[in-house]
Order: sequence, then structure tokens, then C-alpha cells
Amino acid sequence: MPRRFLGRLTAGVPQPMLIGGAILTVFLVLAIGAPLISPYDPVYQDIAARLAPPSLAHPFGTDNFGRDILARVIWSARVDLQIAVLGVIFPFIIGTATGTIAGYFGGLTDTLFMRVVDVVLAFPFLVLMLAIIAILGPGLASFYIAMGLVGWVSYARLIRAQILVLRQSDFAMAAKSLGFSHWRIMFRHLLPNAMVGSIVFSMSDAVLVLLNGAAISYLGLGVQPPTAEWGIMVADGQAFISIAWWISTFPGLAIVVLAFGFSLLADGLGEKLGVRP
Repeated sequence: MPRRFLGRLTAGVPQPMLIGGAILTVFLVLAIGAPLISPYDPVYQDIAARLAPPSLAHPFGTDNFGRDILARVIWSARVDLQIAVLGVIFPFIIGTATGTIAGYFGGLTDTLFMRVVDVVLAFPFLVLMLAIIAILGPGLASFYIAMGLVGWVSYARLIRAQILVLRQSDFAMAAKSLGFSHWRIMFRHLLPNAMVGSIVFSMSDAVLVLLNGAAISYLGLGVQPPTAEWGIMVADGQAFISIAWWISTFPGLAIVVLAFGFSLLADGLGEKLGVRP
């Protein structure tokens, strides 16, 4: 009976979506249940056990301070999931709002919008992010602000293209003839029909945000020690890669698996909704 119910529940759901959802669920459980699941305190230092290889006591080994790698990988799931989600939400909101307004009103508003987009796209994405974070100072808050200021462009262009088409549709013309306000037409009638592509894209974009967050932390501009974060752990293990490969390997694998989960979810969601991510 449970198997039959599960089959009905997942009927019509693309396999990549199921696998990606399962991977994200595992990481979500790790993040929420970290205090119960983690075998050690992620910042506790046991100098006597420093650089210990994987064993029953420390399944993922320890780092140069004797901190348990498994515990740090589990606790890092909280930070990196937060980075992937919040790093997408802010650009999504900004880009959706600006793209909707530019596409709906057109004319000078749209022209100014496209010039701003051209300016942002003129700079390499990561270089512009690093410049903003360098001005604001290291930390997650600076990372989110930088993502919001740089990452909104892709969402704005997607929404704008959809709004340009939908504003000529029959239901939009009917709404105008009924005397509805511009804001009601934009955000209650046009936007809900234009957001499907952006929602699918956001799943793929979460992969890039996750990798950017890890890269920023790797460079010392993101999450600050002693907080456990996968990018920091990879950087910490770089100097010991020849004698303690596990310090960088396991957090690196966690980044790859989580990114793979988001990619599969994007592919499955795109297949389900008929949108190519």
C-alpha cells in the first residue's frame, strides 16, 4: 500500500526532479538536524587528533586544528543552503520588479533599463562581485548585496521578454478596457503568467550562486572563520592536500552533490512545466 501510494504521488513527476528533490531533502535534513546529527562540535579543537585520517572515530578525518571534518561538513550545510537560497531570492525579486516595469511601459523606461543592463553586463560577473564586496567589507551580508546588485540582470531580461509579449494579449487588453490600474495589470495579471521561466531558471542559478559563495569564502571575503563553510574548508585543506587529502575532498564533494541536486531539480522542473532551463 505505501508503495502504491508513493507511485500515485510521484506519477507524472520527471525522474530528474525526484532525484534532485531527494538530494536537496537530504541536505535540508542535515542542515535542520545538525545539532542532533553532528558527532562533534564543528569548532572544537583537539590538537592531539590533528590531521587524523578517516576512521571510525572520525569518518571524514580531522583538519590541522583537530576539528572533525564530518561535523563541519554537516554544519556547513546550513550556511551553504542559506547562500544558495538567499543569493537567488534577492536578484529574483529585484530583477522581476524591474523587468516587469520596463517591459510593460516600454519607451524611455525600457531604453534606460536596457542601458543599465548593458553597463552591468560590461563587467565580468565575478570581478564586479569582488569589487562590491571589497568596498562593503567581507561577510555574508556583503555577498547578498553584491548578488542583488549584479545577479538581477538575468531575471529582469527574462521577465521583460515575457511581459513584452503578454502585454499585447487579449486578457491584458481586456484588463485595460475595464479601467484596471497599471500596477494591477502588471503584478496581478501579467506577472503570474510570465514567471514560469524565471522560476525554472532560479533553480539553475542556485548552482552558480552556491559556487560563487564557495569561491568568495575560499578567497576570504565570504563567511569568516571559525564558522564552518565548505569553501573555507577547501581553502584550509589546500596547504595539506598532499598529506591530508580529506580536509578539502569531502567539503568539495558536498558542493558538487548539492549543485548536482539543484541542476537535476531545474531539469525536472523545466521538463514538467515545458520550459528549457
